[in-house]
Amino acid sequence: MIQKKIGRLHILTDDVLQSTFSHVELAQLAIKGGADTIQFRQKVGSTKRLIEIARRMREICYKQDAIFIVNDRVDVAIAVDADGVHLGQEDFPIPLARKLLGKRKIIGGSAATPDEAEKCFSEGADYVGFGPVYPTASKMDAGPVSGIRILKNVVQKTPLPIIAIGGITSEKVSEVIEAGAYGIAVISAVCCEKEPEAATRFLQNALKECVIEER
Repeated sequence: MIQKKIGRLHILTDDVLQSTFSHVELAQLAIKGGADTIQFRQKVGSTKRLIEIARRMREICYKQDAIFIVNDRVDVAIAVDADGVHLGQEDFPIPLARKLLGKRKIIGGSAATPDEAEKCFSEGADYVGFGPVYPTASKMDAGPVSGIRILKNVVQKTPLPIIAIGGITSEKVSEVIEAGAYGIAVISAVCCEKEPEAATRFLQNALKECVIEER
């Protein structure tokens, strides 16, 4: 069985919610702040342009030993040899993505309900991004807030690392980790801050405290 490294702190880059930092700059700052996983999330733009950005981000992540994931675009992930992809329920099918990417690449799946989390597992995902756990304005297509109780239920029933997403701040990290989440993913909590590096470090420190307590 292939052992894959799944990060605990996923930073999704964004240049729509804010225009101060580029995807590449956000990747650099987040990694300096302690992020172990960078996810390139860009819904618009030419494929050529997305590949150019992703290639630069991939180089940065490779040099800093961070995981590089491409959201949705399997073609872009293949073009830049990303570590993997993250796919929503209405995105590229996970089984087909696995055929194209191979067994060694990481595939994450989004889920908003226990049934969707189970579907991600049954289709071969390596981890599940579950949420929104709390109210969020970062994703316009985000579903109803799940809350901690449903997060706990998903953790108990799904034999995959659960990455909590949606409205997570450094103050809420302990709550989601205590609920059983393996890690967290954020967008605005880093991208929309004046100092993304410092914002990432706050999250990383909060995660470290939780992991130490688990031990």
